[in-house]
Amino acid sequence: MPDRTDSSAIERNVSQPIERLKKRPDFLAAARDRSWAMPGLVLQARKRGDGGPPRIGFTVTKKVGNAVIRNRVKRRLREVARLAMHEHACPGYDYVVIGRKGSLDRGFEVLKTDLALAADKVHKGARRTDGRRTRSKKPSHLGN
Repeated sequence: MPDRTDSSAIERNVSQPIERLKKRPDFLAAARDRSWAMPGLVLQARKRGDGGPPRIGFTVTKKVGNAVIRNRVKRRLREVARLAMHEHACPGYDYVVIGRKGSLDRGFEVLKTDLALAADKVHKGARRTDGRRTRSKKPSHLGN
């Protein structure tokens, strides 16, 4: 009987882990570039231009809840990113995932889909965080 445990029989996508963003200037630089909002999260992305491994950071504002809630949201987002970003992250990019109030209530698979769609959108050149086209509006006091 042939041995089925050899490495050629196991097909896995084993890539190096995505590095973490930890410094404030990196978060601020990502905030100035592309972003895309989904019901469960906001994804910001910035092309560094160095071709190095992708890096990802996580943040949740105090609007979402107290420290316990914010940490729970960050844990969920880290796991979602661990599972989804290997397929969608590009080398030389920094990503920031911002947790929203909906991050806790959304199903895990739905949250994973949110992150995958947002990653695809930021790589296609999205600029707005709400997904709508930009329009110039006249101030209401100027009339029609």
